[in-house]
Amino acid sequence: MAQRTFTVPTVRAVLARQTRRAAALDRAALVAARTHLHNAGAERWIAAYSRLGEHAACWLALGGGGALLDRQPKHRPRWLRGVGIVLAAYGLNYAVKVIVHRRRPELPGLPPLTATVSSLSFPSAHATTSFAAARAFTGLVPPSAVYAPAVAFAVTRPYLGVHYPSDVIAGALLGSAIAGAWPQPSRHRSAARPNATDAPAAAGQRP
Repeated sequence: MAQRTFTVPTVRAVLARQTRRAAALDRAALVAARTHLHNAGAERWIAAYSRLGEHAACWLALGGGGALLDRQPKHRPRWLRGVGIVLAAYGLNYAVKVIVHRRRPELPGLPPLTATVSSLSFPSAHATTSFAAARAFTGLVPPSAVYAPAVAFAVTRPYLGVHYPSDVIAGALLGSAIAGAWPQPSRHRSAARPNATDAPAAAGQRP
């Protein structure tokens, strides 16, 4: 049986064909999201909810509020770590958008249902910051309390016609990776450092 050889042109042709198929599937999923379960009320509420995720404002508010209001001081570095992760995710997301320079979807007869900050699409900043925040704040709050809104933010973007599904998936992966790679806050071992009031008492003790 003759062996099948793969030349560079053959590999390129296969990759091009698979890329076209993936793009067609991506667009079909976008059209489905943009045309199913739509009515004026749903579109209005979903657009309003999606705007809460602009510039990661809700996640920054969660982190800042947690750092200020959490009754356990040892949690404060973790809240601030989450804020740093969300800010980094937002900045890195924009850098990737500029490099990739993918334009937002344009569907004939199906205009976007909400305004956008820029015309760049890949990856979704809503998904990137939301999944970064969800991973960062899990443990400080129940996972469902952060992952449920993160998924909801991500799903709103194709529904509103402003992102391809692949933008959202890439954003979720990017945000999760950033949060996973971010170093944990250092643990202060104050117990190992006697304070000034303890020193005289310790000095007066004899074995």
